Amino acid sequence: MLDHAEYVEQAYLFDLLRERVAEGVPMQELLGQLRHELLATTRLPMAIEYMLTELRHSGLMGHAMSRLGHYFASFQTFLISESEKETGRFSIHLALQVLQADAKLRADYTARLESIDEAGNLGESFQSVPRGGRLTPEGMAQRARSGSFFFQFEVLSRNRLGYDAGLTAMSNDPVYDTAWSKWLLDLRANVGLVDLADLLFLASDEYRRRLIAEGLDIEGKGPFLFGEKEGRIALANRRKDPVYLFGAMQRHLDYPPVPRPIKIEKDRDTIPALLRRIERLESRIKLMEQEQRQEFDLSKFYTKPDQA
Repeated sequence: MLDHAEYVEQAYLFDLLRERVAEGVPMQELLGQLRHELLATTRLPMAIEYMLTELRHSGLMGHAMSRLGHYFASFQTFLISESEKETGRFSIHLALQVLQADAKLRADYTARLESIDEAGNLGESFQSVPRGGRLTPEGMAQRARSGSFFFQFEVLSRNRLGYDAGLTAMSNDPVYDTAWSKWLLDLRANVGLVDLADLLFLASDEYRRRLIAEGLDIEGKGPFLFGEKEGRIALANRRKDPVYLFGAMQRHLDYPPVPRPIKIEKDRDTIPALLRRIERLESRIKLMEQEQRQEFDLSKFYTKPDQA
């Protein structure tokens, strides 16, 4: 993982890119301008310098980010590469919106990591859990990895980015440890064949608790990566659309929601304009009907000379 300041600047960069790309400014020109707005104490300006060089040669931002694997996470590179595909429906605007939220998640995780003191205690401001209780460094890491998983997997699911390449990119993400990376590769082989809620339940502490309560051996089971609450929510959402599972995790455990495309209402004034045109047409039709019945009276439109 990078330092906390790096992810703060990444979130700022992706937010500015999202705003200014919508205005039609070329990406090369944007990066050339924005590199001066970023903190010089971070490595992001140097990364942008390299990306500008690659962009001039290949024209692809994803290719440039893949050359900087030590700085940009594989999932970040995957999102940009998917947005640059000509046949895909995942736009660069939505990719930058997701990347900004992803960078904020990473910044929050690294801030918690940097708050751990020499005795191994988590910073006081990071010990509380939104739904009650207190966190240890191990619990904090488990919750952060679970939150990143649900966020990234929902991005794949909602935008139909492909589980095979997406989960492979997730398994190489530095936010996950070895156990998580192995489980993500196993998930890649099972997703679509086994219900996602079942896979999450079998990897939760709730499943381990039930095995122990029934006196069964837990040898060869696991890994147990999710908490008991995640396991209970997964069990309650079996045989349902994964969107309901993600929504339940966000409602009950405050996991981060995935940004969705902002719909711009371009036709707000269309209906009132059509109504006015219809009224004018009706009045003209009435005049034509009166003329055909020889009931049209021009005297209504006469004005006296002194009123003209």
